[in-house]
Amino acid sequence: MKPDRTRQPALVIPDRVGMPGATVHTLANGMELYAVQSTAQHLLRVSFVFRAGSACQSHPFVASATANLLGEGTARYTAAGIADRLDFYGSYYDVSLDRDYAVVTVCCLSKFLPQTLEVLGQMLLHPTFPEAELRTYADKRKQQLAVERGKVSFRARELFAASLFGPEHPYGVSYDAARYDELTPELLRDFYARHYTAANGFVVASGRITPAALKAIGALAAGLPAGSAVPVPVFPAVAQVPEAFAAQPGAVQSAIRIGRRLFTRDHPDFIPMQVLVTVLGGYFGSRLVANLREERGYTYGVFAALVNLDREGYMAIATEVTADATDDAVAQVFAEMERLRTEPVGDEELEAVRNIMTGEVMRLVDGPFGVADVTIENIQSGSGPDYVDRFVAAVRGVTPAQLQELARRWFDPAAFTTVVVGPGK
Repeated sequence: MKPDRTRQPALVIPDRVGMPGATVHTLANGMELYAVQSTAQHLLRVSFVFRAGSACQSHPFVASATANLLGEGTARYTAAGIADRLDFYGSYYDVSLDRDYAVVTVCCLSKFLPQTLEVLGQMLLHPTFPEAELRTYADKRKQQLAVERGKVSFRARELFAASLFGPEHPYGVSYDAARYDELTPELLRDFYARHYTAANGFVVASGRITPAALKAIGALAAGLPAGSAVPVPVFPAVAQVPEAFAAQPGAVQSAIRIGRRLFTRDHPDFIPMQVLVTVLGGYFGSRLVANLREERGYTYGVFAALVNLDREGYMAIATEVTADATDDAVAQVFAEMERLRTEPVGDEELEAVRNIMTGEVMRLVDGPFGVADVTIENIQSGSGPDYVDRFVAAVRGVTPAQLQELARRWFDPAAFTTVVVGPGK
């Protein structure tokens, strides 16, 4: 029977997503291995997650340098040898780092897992942090940082973090590029020895996991030293300021960052606030896009989001606008927040946002790679696999009255920090 292509299929919004759960295996060294089975594709992703982000470092740039130089020389392979071997098997290697965590990931075809794990094992268990590679890395990063700091968007991001938390706070600090020259192999080896241990991390494997694959991944993870959990550093008091400006001579645009500290993911307002922030600026049809882009033509794009850190959470609005529109753009952002405080969101608009957010969750957990990312986030925040369905149910249950009450509580303009980087005053 041929489908009738003149009629649009019915829109079906699921009540639940049904993300697969992980089986947990505690290894001999105490490390936990989370295995999420997916047989749809002959692929595997293995991620080692360590509490080794920049907030954990005692010397500028040592956390990022350690993570990035794991693959730049080991007891068996040079940096070129590592790259050639992974390329030969079509395997993908990636390192990501944020304020709290470092994540070391490989993705490969299932049949090439043994060869991929052999290389990954060298990087995780036997890195050498060669002096020559470190100097090359430091020189490149200094140049990259100089280029990035010539952009209003990058400077605004740094200034916003410093203004929200304080310039000495681990979540707000930034460093002079010259401090890359202070890095030594000994600093990296010391950071690696303290943070890349079983007690300071966990493993997530996702994809087609055979018993042999599970055994091989477990054997690699069990080779890490047990170590001891690194004490959570004592953070200084937050030193938030209401506004900050940095001049960028010659810039044709102003970068604007507006936001405030909120809460971590375990707060009862977290999920409904995700809906409220999405209405404000979390998708292409949002109120801020309609105002600043479609109606006034100030910007190409504007975005609002909640950002989650291990010990903090905050809301951020980001855009770049034509320089002469800077003041009015800031005023319009606050005007849109005030509208949400005084007027309930319409049913049609809210239903569209609910559907967009539900669809985004479905996209995130479609396939082993997205499932791994969500699993990692759930472990970090102490949530179980049912969190995805609880999230969807809470999103679909949000009411206009609830959103208006949240806006009144959390959109107080006196609580926000406004940062501008650009020409003028």
